Amino acid sequence: MPLLAGIRHRQGRLLGQMEGLGFAIRTEANLTTLTSDVVGSSAIEGEKLNAAEVRSSIARRLGMEYAGAAAASRNVEGVVEMMLDATRRFTEPLTAERLFGWHSSLFPAGRSGMQRIKVGAWRPAETGPMQVVSGPIGREKVHFEAPEAQRLDFEMAHFLEWFESAIGIDPVLKAGIAHFWFVTIHPFEDGNGRIGRAIADMALARADATADRFYSMSAQIEAERNEYYDRLERSQRGGLDITPWLEWFLGCLDRAIDQAQESLAGTLRKARMWEWINRSPVNERHRTVINRLLDGFEGKLSSSKYAKLAKCSADTALRDIKELMERGILVQDQAGGRSTSYHLAELDGDSEKRS
Repeated sequence: MPLLAGIRHRQGRLLGQMEGLGFAIRTEANLTTLTSDVVGSSAIEGEKLNAAEVRSSIARRLGMEYAGAAAASRNVEGVVEMMLDATRRFTEPLTAERLFGWHSSLFPAGRSGMQRIKVGAWRPAETGPMQVVSGPIGREKVHFEAPEAQRLDFEMAHFLEWFESAIGIDPVLKAGIAHFWFVTIHPFEDGNGRIGRAIADMALARADATADRFYSMSAQIEAERNEYYDRLERSQRGGLDITPWLEWFLGCLDRAIDQAQESLAGTLRKARMWEWINRSPVNERHRTVINRLLDGFEGKLSSSKYAKLAKCSADTALRDIKELMERGILVQDQAGGRSTSYHLAELDGDSEKRS
């Protein structure tokens, strides 16, 4: 309970901070968090999604300007659809039909990799026991075996009734219990981890009483992936006391809020930078490159990289860079010649005067 009280206090402070900021900053922070959530949840399962595609898909669905930046693939659209349904419609009941829809979104082609699976339904009995196994063939180690398929209708009905019941348990604890319970039942042939984390996010949205997300539990779990699986296994192989799992879950959520505070600082910097730049608006090429730099561009920005990012000629790139330098938005690094590169200016009182 002391852990839970501390978490609830920090959640309240973060949400209060966000409420005091402008709409544009809150929207940007929400977009960044949802992107981290989708990318992180898939990365836990070993699937690397293109963050730009994810961000574009989310932005388009939320009616934001970023939408046209990158065309999203079908698998990206499916994960985004599930996550937004869980968090934007958090007040609506969680039902078996809704879970089947999420599962169908994750596997639109009816396949997990090269293998055909049953989509939009509980795993069938003919697939055999659902086991988490490691080790070489002939010397496998079974870490966990889920309930047999014949029990799934009963187990999931029980789970869904509990999830929607008003039993007086704190929604944050319910998020931790729900994720653990769902992945333990393991009702689908594949996708249980991602759907389980979406269920946890839905419970956390209920705890926050807002569809806007400003911290990413999935991104933090991905950062602690080995510990996550270890804690799950230990609790699944133990008795009915899952206190150690809940303690880890609350600790992970606390660290997710820490990361949100750091991310918020970057979002505030980005918003302040655009507020300054937009006093004399830039063209679309400028905007594309500046956004990439603000989002954490890897390496140094050169004229050739600018041309590639902005999809323009080398001459146009040089003209654009010169304009941005004249406005004090870009600064040339000390190294010259073939190594000439540029970085964004730091926004301070002097730079604001230069605008």
